Amino acid sequence: MFYYLILPYYVIPNNYLVVILLTLLYNWIKLLNKIIIENGGNMSNTVEEINNYNDFINALLKVGMSTGGEKNSDGVFALCDYYGKSVQWHTEDMDTDPWEWRIRVLDERNDIAYSKLFFKKSGFITADWYPYFYAVRRGVKSFEEEYYDGNISFYAKRIYELISSEDTLPLHIIKQLGNFTKEDKTKFNNAITELQMKMYITMCGRSKKYSKTGQEYGWSSTTFCKTENFFNKEIFEKAYSLSEEQAYEKLYTHIHELNPDADVKKIDKFILGK
Repeated sequence: MFYYLILPYYVIPNNYLVVILLTLLYNWIKLLNKIIIENGGNMSNTVEEINNYNDFINALLKVGMSTGGEKNSDGVFALCDYYGKSVQWHTEDMDTDPWEWRIRVLDERNDIAYSKLFFKKSGFITADWYPYFYAVRRGVKSFEEEYYDGNISFYAKRIYELISSEDTLPLHIIKQLGNFTKEDKTKFNNAITELQMKMYITMCGRSKKYSKTGQEYGWSSTTFCKTENFFNKEIFEKAYSLSEEQAYEKLYTHIHELNPDADVKKIDKFILGK
C-alpha cells in the first residue's frame, strides 16, 4: 500500500488515500501517547502547587474530582498531594486550612459538591463531572424501585423521606424528627453515608443548634438536601442522556489520565461509590 506515498496525490485512488492518511495519523497518535507515558506525562502533572483556597478551587475545577482528607490513602486521586508548605490543617485560617475550605465550598460555591462520595469518605465533584457519576450510581430506577429491589436500607429510606419533605434538613433535626436513638447510631450513620454515596442526598451547608430556651450550643450541624435540589436541572438532564456504560467509560479514561498508576479495582470503586 505504501508505494502510493511516492506517487503524486492525483493518481492515488481516493479510498486508498483516506486509508493511508488515517493509518499515519493513528500511528502518530499512538507514538505520541507512548512518549508521554514513558516520560511520566499525565494530567495530574499539570496541577500546580496549591498554596491557598483560590489555588485549590482552580485546581479542582480543572481536574473535576478529588478525595478529601489529609492523605491520598486510597491511591486514586487527591489534590492533597499538591498542597504546598503554606497549607496547614486545623489552624482555622480560612485561606490556608483545608478543613475550612470544605465549608467555604458549601457556603460559597454552587458548582462543586462536597459530601461523602468516595470510599465512604469525603470528596469533591464539580458540576461538569457530576452527571457522569450520577448516571453510573443512580441509573434509571427510582428511589422506590431501588428500595423494593433491596438495594436501599430501611434506615436510608426513613432518612430520605424526611429530607424529601423539606428543602434542607440539619443532621440533628433529622435525628429528632425520625426519633432516632443512641441505639440507632451505627445504622443511622451508615444510612446517611449510603444516601450520599448513592447520590440521593448531599451536604449543602451548616446550621446552628439551639436549645429549647433559644440559646446556641455545640458545634454547627451539617445540613443535607436532595441532590436534585443542590444542582440545577441541566446537570440531571445531562445525566439522564448518558448510559451507565458511556458515563463509566468517560470517568475511567479521565481518572486514568489523572493517575495512570491507580489500581484498576480502586478506580472501579471510586467510580461506582463502593
